[in-house]
Amino acid sequence: MKEYFNLKDNVAIITGASTGLGVQMAKALANQGCNIVVAARRQEKIDAVAKELSDTYGVETLAVRCDITDTDMVENLVDKTLERFGKIDILINNAGTGAVAPAEDITDEQFANELRIDLFGTFKVARAVAKKAMIPAKYGRIINIASMYGLVGNKQAGSSPYHAAKGGVVNLTRALAAEWGKYGIAVNSICPGYFYTPLTKETLDLPEFQAYAKQAIPMERYGEEGELDTAAIFLASPKTTYVNGLMLAVDGGYTAI
Repeated sequence: MKEYFNLKDNVAIITGASTGLGVQMAKALANQGCNIVVAARRQEKIDAVAKELSDTYGVETLAVRCDITDTDMVENLVDKTLERFGKIDILINNAGTGAVAPAEDITDEQFANELRIDLFGTFKVARAVAKKAMIPAKYGRIINIASMYGLVGNKQAGSSPYHAAKGGVVNLTRALAAEWGKYGIAVNSICPGYFYTPLTKETLDLPEFQAYAKQAIPMERYGEEGELDTAAIFLASPKTTYVNGLMLAVDGGYTAI
């Protein structure tokens, strides 16, 4: 019997894993036996997440403080992971931010910050992991967390920098998939729809936004905790061998209409 989604003895770095979707995906991979490197900016948060994963799932964990916009910290994250585990099988590029305002009121700083974190930061981590670990090993699974907003626009909550950055992540995923496929590295994106996170809660709780979402999403609801898990496990699996450059929307059908 094939164990299609067994991740035992795999090693995964997950950025933005102090709260929200990053923690959920960390738990999903740990549930499949994967050792987890928890990376984010707040040390006390990632220490707590790492301990919970280890205590609950019996996997090895490592918490490394990392701001993905800082190249030296990104390099340190990769070096510390290799020092501890000797390899990196999986990278989930999840860290990000989001500015919500009408496009005509967005400042230069807001736009630049969005691109610096969501797009350039994603590239920095992928570059370091690929160069130091995955290309030498001729194996890897990189999962970039983009957004359904990287595939379409929206009329309800102005967030043009976020759309631009996540659209960049979508095509960055295609570019890296094309370049690194020859090394046995599969690069794919998950494009989540509306999920509650510390970043989205204020907007999603607005009555007018809830009414809009009910009309715009065929399943007529927001995503619930755990509904990204199977997508992450699928793309992380060593048995998922011929999926490369995919944009997997987990959005209740938002991008289908």
